[in-house]
Amino acid sequence: MPEDTTADAMRIDVDLVRQLAQLLDDTSLTEIEVEDGGRKIRIARKAAAAAAPVQYAPMATAAAPSATASPEIVASAAPSTLNAVKSPMVGTAYLSPNPEAKAFVSVGDTVAAGDTLLIVEAMKVMNPILAPTAGRVSAVLVTSGQPVEFDQPLVVVE
Repeated sequence: MPEDTTADAMRIDVDLVRQLAQLLDDTSLTEIEVEDGGRKIRIARKAAAAAAPVQYAPMATAAAPSATASPEIVASAAPSTLNAVKSPMVGTAYLSPNPEAKAFVSVGDTVAAGDTLLIVEAMKVMNPILAPTAGRVSAVLVTSGQPVEFDQPLVVVE
């Protein structure tokens, strides 16, 4: 006679799942996991393509496009992430070793392979993110203190 496994089946608390999904929406998180005794619930969603940080043009250039500009114009202003150095972990990005210090790199700087580009703090550990190759920094895609996701483009070195 087959074993009755319905007694061992997990009972899903639909209200809890909805609350967790709402928490993801409210906090802009991409994943949350809760554990209660032998029950573990993980809610995750794919992160939407992050909008590139706003980069302001120098004052000498033409006026910025209006809010009604065509999407093609706005999209062309986004920096290429083809040669981007990506975050190896989830954490918080810092562009300098401390708030009073100068940034490790700025747009236009030339870097050598192994130079520190920025730091990603994860679990109270400061992890230097190094330039994989020599080149010129063409874009810094994060701001200091910004939370970053795994595999998120951070700095473009061409």
